[in-house]
Order: sequence, then C-alpha cells, then structure tokens
Amino acid sequence: MDKILLKELEQSLEGEFKVDPLTKTLYATDASVYRKVPLAVAYPKTSTDIQKLIGFANRNKVGLIPRAAGTSLAGQCVGDGIVVDVSKHFTQILALDKEKKLVTVQPGVIRDELNQHLKQHGLFFGPNTSTSNRCMIGGMVGNNSSGTTSIQYGVTRDKVVAMKTILSDGSEMVFKSLSKKEFEAKPHGNTFEASLYRELIKELSNNDIQNSILEEFPKKSIHRRNTGYAVDELLKSNIFNDGSEDFNFCKLLCGSEGTLAFTTAITLQLDDLPPELSAMVVTHYNTLEDCLSDVAPTMQHNLHTCEMMDKVILDCTKNNKQQLANRFFVEGDPAALLMLEVKADTEADLEKQLVELQQTIKESGLSYASPVLYNEDINKAIELRKAGLGLLGNMVGDRKAVACIEDTAVALEDLKDFIAEFTAIMKGYDQDAVYYAHAGAGELHLRPILNLKKKEDVSLFRAITTDVAKLTKKYKGSFSGEHGDGIVRAEFIPLMIGEKNYELLKRIKNYFDPQNIFNPGKIVDAYPMDESLRYKIDRKEPEVKTLMDFSDSEGILKAAEKCNGSGDCRKTEKMAGAMCPSYHATRDEKHTTRGRANALREFLTTSEEKNKFNQKELKEVFDLCLSCKACASECPSNVDVATLKAEFQFQYQEANGYPLRSKLFAYNTKLNKLGASVAGLTNAIYNSNFLSGLVKKSAGIAKERSLPKVYSFDFDKELQAIKNKYTTSEQKVVLYIDEFTNYLDIELGKDAIEVLMRLGYEVELFYAESGRTYLSKGFLKQAKELVLKNIPKLKAFVEKGLPVIGLEPSAVLTFRDEYKRLSNDKETTDAISKNAFLLEEFLSQEIKKGNITKEQFTKDAKTVKIHGHCHQKALSNQKVTFDVLNLPENYTVSIISSGCCGMAGSFGYEKEHYEVSMQIGELKLFPSIRKAKEDVIISANGTSCRHQIHDGTQRKALHPVTIIKEALI
Repeated sequence: MDKILLKELEQSLEGEFKVDPLTKTLYATDASVYRKVPLAVAYPKTSTDIQKLIGFANRNKVGLIPRAAGTSLAGQCVGDGIVVDVSKHFTQILALDKEKKLVTVQPGVIRDELNQHLKQHGLFFGPNTSTSNRCMIGGMVGNNSSGTTSIQYGVTRDKVVAMKTILSDGSEMVFKSLSKKEFEAKPHGNTFEASLYRELIKELSNNDIQNSILEEFPKKSIHRRNTGYAVDELLKSNIFNDGSEDFNFCKLLCGSEGTLAFTTAITLQLDDLPPELSAMVVTHYNTLEDCLSDVAPTMQHNLHTCEMMDKVILDCTKNNKQQLANRFFVEGDPAALLMLEVKADTEADLEKQLVELQQTIKESGLSYASPVLYNEDINKAIELRKAGLGLLGNMVGDRKAVACIEDTAVALEDLKDFIAEFTAIMKGYDQDAVYYAHAGAGELHLRPILNLKKKEDVSLFRAITTDVAKLTKKYKGSFSGEHGDGIVRAEFIPLMIGEKNYELLKRIKNYFDPQNIFNPGKIVDAYPMDESLRYKIDRKEPEVKTLMDFSDSEGILKAAEKCNGSGDCRKTEKMAGAMCPSYHATRDEKHTTRGRANALREFLTTSEEKNKFNQKELKEVFDLCLSCKACASECPSNVDVATLKAEFQFQYQEANGYPLRSKLFAYNTKLNKLGASVAGLTNAIYNSNFLSGLVKKSAGIAKERSLPKVYSFDFDKELQAIKNKYTTSEQKVVLYIDEFTNYLDIELGKDAIEVLMRLGYEVELFYAESGRTYLSKGFLKQAKELVLKNIPKLKAFVEKGLPVIGLEPSAVLTFRDEYKRLSNDKETTDAISKNAFLLEEFLSQEIKKGNITKEQFTKDAKTVKIHGHCHQKALSNQKVTFDVLNLPENYTVSIISSGCCGMAGSFGYEKEHYEVSMQIGELKLFPSIRKAKEDVIISANGTSCRHQIHDGTQRKALHPVTIIKEALI
C-alpha cells in the first residue's frame, strides 16, 4: 500500500490512524489462535470518519475489520486490512425510553457498564457473556452473543430492535422492524437500500430456497445459533409466511460479524431486573456422563442458570489466587459439576422452587454432593465459572486448550448422545478435552488440548474440527453457538448448511458488500482455518536468557504466551479490581496486560537483536506500567507484567545504559541515609520552593510534587524505652524496619513498636533494605545481591518460629514474591514467604485466635475509610485491614472501591508520568476522599499511597498501625 495514500487518509480523519509496527502488532491477534498483521489501525471519532474509511477501502480494495474489545475466540477481529477500533470513541449511551424499555447505544458501550446505568431504572440487558465486564455491545451484536442467561432471557438477536449502519456505498441506513406495508415500500427506487430489499425478496420468496433453508439449518429448538447468516430467522416474518412477526433486517445483521455493514448505533429491548432473591444448587458428579444426565431433568425447573464446569477447569482454579478463594463450595474432586440457580420475589416462592429442584436431584441420585449457595456466595461461584476461558491459559507449556470446536450447540435431548460420540472421537485421536459452559442451552465449550507450534498437532486441529463439524451436522446442531464463525469455523459453513444455502449467503454478502471490504475472509470465502496461526509451525524456539527465574512458566517467553487474549485487562475503573490503571486512564490497548504480553511475545520471538529485549517498542509498552501487580492476581492466566517489566528494564538497560534518574531512584535508600545524616539541611532544601525546584528539575521530577522529609532515628533505643513500660508475653515477633520506615516513615516504626508491645508481644527488630527500589527500576543485579544477603537472616527467623511483620506492603511482600525469582533456594524462599506478614495480617490472625480482643480498644465512635496498597490486593487481601480496624466496637469502617492510587513508587514523581499518575488518582480514589467529611479517618498502608493522597486531596492519610495505636486503651 502506498504510504502517501495512507498519510492522506490519516490527515482526513478526526480520529487517530496508526501504521507503526507496535500498534499493528498489538492488533494482529485477538483471543483466538490467529495472527494477521493489519495494514493500519483506525480509531474513528465520527460517522464521517467511518464513511471516509469505507470510501478509501472501496477505492483501494482494502478490507475493514471492525473491532471493539478484541476478545473474539474465532478470529473475527484479525485481518490484513485496516482494523477499525470503535472502543475509544463510540462509547456513548445515546437514549433511554423507560416506558418502552428501549436503550440506544454506540457499539463501544461495555455490557456491564450499560447495566450499571440501567439498574437505577429497574431495567437490564439480558444476554450475559463471561466477558461481560469488558465486552462491548457491538461485539455482542456481531457474534449474536448469549452467555449464562440465555435460557431465561434469550440471545442478543432477540434483543436488537434497530441498528444504525453505514453501508458499503457510504450511505447511512437504519434497519428496524417493518410492517408489511412499510416493507412493501422499501424495494422501490434507485437507492442502495432499495436494491437490498429487492434482492432479498427475490431470494427468500423462492420456494426451493425456503425449503432448503428449513431442511439444512440447525433445529429450530436451538436458540444459540450463529452459523452463517440468519436467513432462517428472516423466514419467520409475515413477509414470507402467515406468521405475525414483522420483518427486521437486524435478524440478519446480528451475528454477521461486521461483514455486511458498519454499525454505529444499536437499539436494544430491555428486561425488568430479575428477582432479587436467589439460591444456587451446585451438584457434584463422579463422571461427566452422570452430570450430563442430570441436565434435562433439572431444566424442567424455571432455572436462571444451568452451567457446567469439568475437572480440567476446576483444577485450573487452584493455581489462580483470586479464583482459589471462589472455589470454597467445591467438595472433593468432582469430574464435573452443575450450577443450578433459581430466583424468586419472595422467600416462600424461593424455598418452594428450591425444594422442588432438590427433589429432582435426589430422585436422580447421580450427584454425590449438592451444596446450596446464597447471596454473595452465588456471585463468587458465577465469577469462578466466568473465569473459565482465561483460566485455561494457566496450562504450563505449549499444549493449550484450543478454541476450534468449543461452540457446538445441540438440542437438549441430543446433548448426552452428542457428548458420548464426541468423547469417542477424542479418544480416537488420543486427546484430552475440556468440557464447560452452558449445559442448560445444549451448548458445551469443548476444547482439545493441542500444541499448535507442532505440524502434527496443526493437522489434528483440522482433523478434529472436521470430524466434530460432521458430528454436529448429524444432530442438526449449530457449529457456532455464540462465539461466531470467524476464521476457525467459517470454512465449515457449506458442510453445516449445505452448498445451496452457502451460495445464497455468498450472494447476500455480494448484495451488501460488492467490493468485499467488510471483514473479508469471514463467513463466506473464508480464510483457511489452519493458516495464519499465532505461532510459526515447527519453529525453533528462541533462547531467551533472564536474570530472574521464570521456570514456573518454562521461561519468560512462555510466561508472555500465557496471555490468551481474553481481555480481562480491558475492564475499566467502573468494574471491580485494579487491572490495568494506565489503561483506565488512557484507554489504549498498549497499556493493557494483554498489550504488553503480546508485544513481549512478538519481539522476543521475531527480534534479530542479540539482546532480544533491546526494542524501543517494548520500552514504549512498559513505560506506563505502574508495576501494581493487579495482573498477577486478576488476570486469569496469571500474566505478571510487573515481573516481566522488571526483567525487561534490566535487559534493556544492560544494552543501553542506566539513566541518571533511574539510578537516583534505585539507590534512593542510600541517598536517604546520606540525607538523614544531615536531616535538617536536607529538609530545609526540600521545603524551599527554589532549592527543591532545582532538585526536581535536575532529577526529572514533576515540579508539582512534594518531596518527602527524611529522618534519622534510633529504633533500638525506642524499643528499649518502651520495653520498660509494658509487660510482654513469651510470644516473640520480628518487626521489619524496611528502607521506607527507617528513613521516611519513622513514626510508623515507633507506632508499630508501641502497638505490639502494648498488645503483649516481645519485639525484635530486623533492619534490611528489601530491594524494592532496585526492582522498580530494573536494577536486578543489585536487587539479587540484597536478596542473597537477606535470605540467611530471614531463614533464621523461620527456624526460630518468629514471624516477620512488615509495615510497608511493597517492601515486606517482596519476601513472598520477587525473592522466589531471585534465589535458587526454592525451599527456603517458600518458607520465608510463609513467615512474612503485613502487620494487619498478623493482628487479624491473632484476633481470630482470641489473643487480641475488642476490650483492649476504645469505645469512642469513629469512621474510617481504607485505601489498600496494590501489592496487598494482589498478594494478600484488604479484608485483614478491614477486620483489624473494625475491632474497636464503635468504629465504622469501609473499604474505598479504588484501584491503584497512581503514585506507584517513583512513577508518580517522574515529570512525564505526573499527568497520568494524577488521572489515575482522579478516577476513583480522590473523589471518594473528597466526599469524606473532615472527621473521617483515611487509612492507607502504602507510603506512596499516603503521599499521593496528600498531593491529590491535601488530606493526611494514616497507616493502620497509627489508627490502632490511637484506639488502644
């Protein structure tokens, strides 16, 4: 493509248009197994931008690939044309009609965020995918998404009332429900729209075509159906039969994967919010066959959820910190389980439904356990199920559960027999498979476990897909239930619906898109399903040496490859969790966990550099990573970008040198020690606007930042003084005086000594630099030197049975995390990690043991709001802080629903990051604190968090230890 033409197009658009290698790399993959590097990526701001892109595509025979969140499993979102990303600007809720229960949205509106908006009006959009906290309505329409609620509320196609589109000639058109009279007026005239109606009438009025559709398409009882274009749905209208249903072209466009028109607005039919009361029975089975046998009888009840998870998925949950807590209800080691939910408006009705369901389960006698969940426990179970797709990325090594046959849907009465034959096919290939998903809808996400880096497994990829397609056809099922045809299944559409019907689809595509510019290679004239794969077949795996230990993932490359593209990192700040703060501020793909993992995978694989990390593109994607570690727990595949970044920084700086500012921050503890020796002079400089301004300018620190004061203090002397005041028990603990407490936050150290002593513990002090400052700037050799120096001392505490208690999460939690990657002595570092505690963790345990009671605390009434440190959220939990601060009986404590504060150590100090740092703080944290009354205590256990809160709100936040000290009597 002529670069001049692309430049002219870029200059004509209001939105962005990118052709750089990094952006194209980020959009070369989605959540499928495919990789196609696009020509460019466009972020249109207006419908006019889209019309210009369509005109360009027609003139230059270039494809346009519509994309929202990019979580498609079948390859719908990849192509070698121009990717058109609507997720940045087409994100508005345009209109709401509460009386008619209609809402009009742009395609980039996120499903769960739409429902947050609608909840206050008692309404919601029913279809509910496992990706609902980041998937967008445009993508749901393109795929005809279904999700866990389809058995109760239907699929997306059932909810689409109207679609505003731009056709391939650039004209705007609204498709909507038409009466017979309105329909009869449409074919007249010389417009492109009129021609579409004329051609469609001609095609679908043909009796032979009608009969062929009715004979070959999936059974009518299968409501999850996305195989090809939904011409069978159009036949239900009163134009082509005696029914009462009006004609609506949206039935055809829904599920068309952006191959027929470009959608700019969608009107949806809403439902009343579901009943508030619910109960979920989780039946456990020793065999998959027993589980499937229970589906049909339990579906005789008015279930809102009927989901299945098998042992493979359940085992994956054991390796994910967040989901491990959500599997609390699992008893024993089931081969499979069913999640059966009933809802009601009254307790009596709920109990009645529950008893009847339990009676059916009892009569079946196939399950060995059936616990009942209520309230928040149901949400935890649903989150466990939703994480299923991403959790599959936890499989270590190159063999993965591959999406190719994972979307089959059959009639409920055929499900058991279909699965029996499917299992036989898999055994014939000596393959294991994963079984999970929407059992109540006759759809199971079945996945073979393959290594698509190997030629023989790519052959199996095609062979298994072909055999399962034939099996699905035998049962007159749908090969694409909700995930779409994309690349992986489009090739099999002729088999699924017959050649005659496939030719009809090709003609319909040509009527709408004669130049084949809309998402070419999808649905008709499909790309081969076993080409354009993410990995080159039988490639020689690159040898990538690292200083940190990535053996748990079989190396850093495979650690990056664990990202399967499910896009959990694209949820915004409006959803629970902290991943990814820089994406929350920028909405840029390169600032997601997925973007960073994809870029690292790409350049480690393709770089010709001796040092494969020496890539400016990698420097760009890691630049705004705050190393918050949210991805380490919230990413279902456990892609720990903070650790990947530390290794990248080290390798890149080894090749390009270590900048002065990085050295200043990395060696910050030594500088603080030096400054503390003349603390009066140092603090006088920091307090002077002129002198501190010079310091900031020379160090590349944002001029708006305040500089922390430094102190010199003798904690040993303090400990001796307090020992003379209080009587202690025989229980001894080690208080870790980290580098921040030692020179910056000395009051916390003093408070911690007093709190522990007053509560009866004998205290020993342990001074050590954790290595956090080195880790944050990629000085891994220096960090490793500290680790190896500290391990013998920490090991001695383990052997003596003395718990090590820390105040600063980013310091003490290195003992749980990075120490394991910087030492070869795994047994010792594992023991050290289990012996290191946040102060709140230790006190919470002691409260549970009864060693600390509320009688030791004031009865004064106070209100406390907690902001938890990111590393605490990722490697521990916030509840321990909540529990400890709740001990005084008249304290009212709540956790601020905030993600990262935005400071992240040195990140928020750096002048080029200051603006993003404050943007992150303004998303949730700062507004919540500003709303708090002056007498509300703000708690934050991170030194960076307290500094950010001060700079952003002028409020002083207290460490929990200080709040505890002041509450003691």
